[in-house]
Amino acid sequence: MAAPLLKPLRRPRLWLGLWWCGVSAVVLCSLLPAFLLPQVPEGGDKLEHFGAYALLAAGAVQLFTARQAVLRAGTGLVAMGVALEIAQGLFTTTRQMDVYDALANTLGVMAGLLTVLAPWRDALLRMDRHQASAD
Repeated sequence: MAAPLLKPLRRPRLWLGLWWCGVSAVVLCSLLPAFLLPQVPEGGDKLEHFGAYALLAAGAVQLFTARQAVLRAGTGLVAMGVALEIAQGLFTTTRQMDVYDALANTLGVMAGLLTVLAPWRDALLRMDRHQASAD
């Protein structure tokens, strides 16, 4: 019998759905016309890329129980970041492909995945269980 992919959360569909909403928000923001996005200081977009992908990868650590599932999510996020940069160059007129954005995405994923080594890797599970005992 295969091991469960998700941690034993009380509301796994809710948490997984919120994570997918985050993924969708990154895709949407990556493809929006540049004039619809707020202005950031020079280089500030790299921090946005790093932070967004770090949060998504850390979210995967919170959701998925098997390391293989976490690594697959991380690999998928890196591939998504590269694909979105390519899409910006090929399919938009107000955005451009930037290898440094793809690098910031990848470094963010790596940082987020490293939270698997941190004591808070099960924070969502503990919070979800605490919420259940409070109900």
